[in-house]
Amino acid sequence: MNNLINQMKEKYSTFSKGHKAIATYIINNYDKAAFMTAARLGEEVGVSESTVVRFPAELGFDGYPKLQSALQELIKSKLTSVQRLEVSSNRIDKDNVLKSVLQSDVSKIKMTLEEIDEDNFNCIVDEILNAKSIYILGVRSSAPLASFLGFYFNLIFKNVRLVHTTSVSEMFEQIMNAEKGDVVIGISFPRYSKRTTKAMQFAHKQGATTIAITDNEASPLAKSSDYSLFASSDMNSFVDSLVAPLSVINAIIVAICLKRKQTVQDTLEKLEHIWDEYQVYEKNDL
Repeated sequence: MNNLINQMKEKYSTFSKGHKAIATYIINNYDKAAFMTAARLGEEVGVSESTVVRFPAELGFDGYPKLQSALQELIKSKLTSVQRLEVSSNRIDKDNVLKSVLQSDVSKIKMTLEEIDEDNFNCIVDEILNAKSIYILGVRSSAPLASFLGFYFNLIFKNVRLVHTTSVSEMFEQIMNAEKGDVVIGISFPRYSKRTTKAMQFAHKQGATTIAITDNEASPLAKSSDYSLFASSDMNSFVDSLVAPLSVINAIIVAICLKRKQTVQDTLEKLEHIWDEYQVYEKNDL
């Protein structure tokens, strides 16, 4: 974000009067500008839509949508919860919240499907299958994703450790034995958890294979990982939309189950007897 803002400031003196007005508005209101159409931004600044459309070329962008996407990606980790609520309130149809949110989630899954690297996905599955031990990191809003992955991995593997703690020191204590041959999976989406990033950096230095599940290559988590899986995320009000990340995690579990089919089947048969004996689940008497 700072690089883009600095670029605007550096080139400011070369801009036309209209482009200076646009740059000034974006610098001071980037959280709002990122979600405005060219027409809306022009109306807010007091210039024509065509002036707005021409502005991105000054910064090396091929069209206004590219500038808008860059702003959206770069600000996701910068916005406070209050700013997120304010921005999203202008994007969601208040009379059709359910439809708006569900359609947004559907688009995130479609975007993830279009952009995900299947060969990379398969390499990650193989790394997990060959791991001596598996560590899963995810805190704050990513904690449910880590728990979901950990729950199913514990049915498949005997060497899984779900690292869930609010303490920085405890997180390092739980992964201190991670080493070469082990896999550490870190999950984090904007606003990125500094604890997860630092833990992944530590695991990487220890020689463990690090796998990031995050939203894009600019994520701090991706920069300290051997492999990265990207899933599109977005915010609905101050709430993180993690439907696409959950779908990707689901795909990892299914892929591993298919490759460990007999092991999973044997485990589930044992569990069914345990569940029946200890009445874990409701059973309908027919």
